[in-house]
Amino acid sequence: MEDVKHVIVGTAGHIDHGKSALVEALTGTNPDRLEEEKRRGITIDLGFAFLNLEGIRFGFVDVPGHEKFVRNMLAGVGGIDVVLFVIAADESIKPQTREHFDICCLLGISRGIIAITKSDKVSPDVLDTVRLEIEEFVRNSFLESAPIVPVSVRSGAGIEDLKQELRRSANADRWRDDKQHLRLPIDRAFAMKGFGAVVTGTLVAGALNVGAEVQLYPTRKRVRVRGLHSDGKQIERAVAGQRTAANLARIDSSEIKRGMVLATPGIFEPSSRVDAAVTLLPSAHPLKNRARVHMHQGTAEAVAEVVFLDGHAELAAGHTSFVQMKLDKPVLILPGDRFILRQLSPMATIGGGRVLDARPARRRRNDHGVKSFLEIIERGNQEETLVALAEASPRGLTSPEIVSRTGWMKDDIHFSAKNLAQSQRLRIIGDAASSDFTIVSAPAFAESLTVIRKAVDDFHGANPLLPGIPKQELHGRAGKPRAELFEAALDDLLKSRAIVISGDLVQRAGREIALSPEEARAKELIEEEFATAGLMVPSFAVVLAKLPVESRRAQKILQILLREKVLVKVADDLVFHQLAVKNLRETLAKYCKERGARLSIGAFKELTGVSRKYAIPLLEYLDREHLTRRVGDERVIL
Repeated sequence: MEDVKHVIVGTAGHIDHGKSALVEALTGTNPDRLEEEKRRGITIDLGFAFLNLEGIRFGFVDVPGHEKFVRNMLAGVGGIDVVLFVIAADESIKPQTREHFDICCLLGISRGIIAITKSDKVSPDVLDTVRLEIEEFVRNSFLESAPIVPVSVRSGAGIEDLKQELRRSANADRWRDDKQHLRLPIDRAFAMKGFGAVVTGTLVAGALNVGAEVQLYPTRKRVRVRGLHSDGKQIERAVAGQRTAANLARIDSSEIKRGMVLATPGIFEPSSRVDAAVTLLPSAHPLKNRARVHMHQGTAEAVAEVVFLDGHAELAAGHTSFVQMKLDKPVLILPGDRFILRQLSPMATIGGGRVLDARPARRRRNDHGVKSFLEIIERGNQEETLVALAEASPRGLTSPEIVSRTGWMKDDIHFSAKNLAQSQRLRIIGDAASSDFTIVSAPAFAESLTVIRKAVDDFHGANPLLPGIPKQELHGRAGKPRAELFEAALDDLLKSRAIVISGDLVQRAGREIALSPEEARAKELIEEEFATAGLMVPSFAVVLAKLPVESRRAQKILQILLREKVLVKVADDLVFHQLAVKNLRETLAKYCKERGARLSIGAFKELTGVSRKYAIPLLEYLDREHLTRRVGDERVIL
């Protein structure tokens, strides 16, 4: 594969300051693709052009400058690496210059070049004045140290200088990571005759291959990539930072809209609610709690209700606050994504921010715990964030849940989780090298141990004659924790010899059933009654009447004798002493040896001296124990 660095350059600036003409001068391509754009001489929608320069492939996104088309501009500016800020020498800084500048700042764009277009239309003195105005305008911003290049599209002056500045800026920028999860925000969707649905966008992360199955969000529909194009050429693979057109199979173009996202299948969930840090522009009016605004993120647009998490009634201009935004429709959005806020009416940019949590719970205002949680996420340390997420999820988080919530790669999660487990800040449940492991915070895991031990102790206190609590009942009494967390806690308690597990029963270690004298006597009486009865056992109601304890305790004593295998349950209402069952086995063996293996019901009744009431349940018990096998109306002794 060719070793080419892909860099997206977005133009920004006021209407008619020559953005499209400058892109054409740089690339040889007029980015105005709509007839209306060419007729009116302004860019209404996004235009695209490409420039190959010394191992760097620049994709130019020419965005609209007219105020009415700012929402289209926002669809293009979200994925850019370098902004080419265009200011005409004959007009200097205008209203949309300021709005585009504010948007670039709010989106966290870090690199840019300023082009003074139409420099041939003014005198050198005016050009120097415009330069000074620009330097003052961008002071203390990301453009403060940006190169300022006067150019003329008509004469070609400065165009080569501008190309060299683009090259220098691209070399100073880091390569985008194509090993991340795929995300391609869609800015156009259309049908092409003979091909079907085609979408275009900028790959903001990951890579896209011909033949790959991808998922369309927020609809979650799975589609296949039939073909890829970039820079007017057919390609087999597109990588992060590359302008791409994808021909999609299994879908009609009418099902695709700008704002949707192609992404790695099966790992993400669209969001209708996000927690974020929001900053208002100094020029904006105060934003009131529960105000509704337009939110633009990538190519998506939604109406959001803004709820302040600090309890304040409004956010003052120039200030920042943690908020929860309730969106009117689901969008695919991840922590770290930048967004712009605009008023509902009149449409003007008022601020922007960064997503911190794309899967938050519903928040209460003035929740101090949420503030500290979001401050940790805002700092961006992955290990600290992982601990914060685990502490906010006492039931634990699986590896796929972490990926869905953060967009991180599994290898990065594994690495951080192992470090945190070694420092005993997290507990890893399962195999950290697989996709099935779960994390839980150390305090939450310790709490689960305490809750389970207390549930066991409480059960013993309420049921002194029972040896232990069934696992399923214990799971419910412990608050129904995640199954893998429950099993891991039981395993820890077992290893520390705090509990003993026998089959399905859990009991406190070292505990023995201590019977009172009355209960011990009742146990002896029950055993004597059944031992004496042989196979002609009495009903339990008859036995209960002779006991010195009430019915409830007598039932539990019966359960003790059954667990100790002194008594054997043959049917729900039929219990025999283990000696009687042993004698019956010996009787059958003798019968088989002397008279053969076949045994009728009548012969069984005669052999044992029992009535049909006992004979049928006994024979069915012998079948279950594989001592006999039913053949027609007879049994074969095995």
